[in-house]
Amino acid sequence: MFTLAAAAQASSTLRVGSQVLVAGDSRERVIELLGKPSSKLHPRKSRGHRRGVQVIDRNTGGERWRYRRDGHVTVVTIVDGRVTDIDDRKL
Repeated sequence: MFTLAAAAQASSTLRVGSQVLVAGDSRERVIELLGKPSSKLHPRKSRGHRRGVQVIDRNTGGERWRYRRDGHVTVVTIVDGRVTDIDDRKL
């Protein structure tokens, strides 16, 4: 059971080289540290659109940005432009 716990880790922090990404950081900080995501997922989309802009909030699940790096899959959840969760899994 300990092996499973070590393989998947949801957290509010992620070490990237000598820097740390933390919950509350902006989407710009995510891009600065991890680059462009390999994919983006909108788990639940809101119904309201204004001029082509879709509003994502806590009730609709935000965005999940997926990265493949160094034998890991990292998923960063962003709500209202801020990191709310970081899930890092070893492949």
